[in-house]
Amino acid sequence: MAVNCAAIPETLIETELFGHEKGAFTDAHNRRIGHFELAHEGTLFLDEISELSLMTQAKILRALQEREFIRVGGMKTISVDVRLISATNKNLEEMMARGTFRSDLFYRVNVVPLTIPPLRKRKGDIFLLVQHFFDKHAGKGKKKISQEALDILTSYEWPGNVRELENIIERIVVLSSADSVGADDIPAGLKSSSQVELIKKGVMNGRISFEDVEREFERDILLDALKKTNFVQTKAAEFLGISRRILKYKMDKYGITEVAGS
Repeated sequence: MAVNCAAIPETLIETELFGHEKGAFTDAHNRRIGHFELAHEGTLFLDEISELSLMTQAKILRALQEREFIRVGGMKTISVDVRLISATNKNLEEMMARGTFRSDLFYRVNVVPLTIPPLRKRKGDIFLLVQHFFDKHAGKGKKKISQEALDILTSYEWPGNVRELENIIERIVVLSSADSVGADDIPAGLKSSSQVELIKKGVMNGRISFEDVEREFERDILLDALKKTNFVQTKAAEFLGISRRILKYKMDKYGITEVAGS
């Protein structure tokens, strides 16, 4: 049984986890069996456990320690045998220090901790995840990805981790009708960020010289400033915070000979 703790309002979480008896509150027209009871002799997965209030944390701790609980509005003690798996993207030790997560519950659930690195630190998973999400959203075997597009996805830092990757793949499936996904199908925001990473990798593995990168970067900035000021050198130099003499020297150095309107 899986429960997303972040998606359930605090007023309903106790009923979701432990159930309620008929008549326990205004809308309790029937008895409801909670997830702890439904997971008896099985596994209960509490996702985003850090989102639970201190009061709910205390009730979960008692259910884990005593292996029993009482439904909301009930009198009968219900015994359960449940294996608990919990997950969070927050630092529970920092939350304990702030007093927002109970230390006794932390030590109760932290029996076998598994730390999953962020996606940017396990780039080897990206191809498998991409194929999985293509199969999920487009149909098994319906979409393939080119090496160029995969390189872009691999170079991106993925601050939103696997959820962000799935959202991107779903967007590509919706917007692209081709069987093969190329670099042009990747959202522009990912490509610009990934290009920086690709250049860095190129320098570090010796495929691109640092001088070439520096030269191209400086030349691009000069051209952007000149285009922005319609190639009026005095304005471009002022925009860049350099003298016109230095600007002219760099234009000659990089062979920039464009004139206004070109």
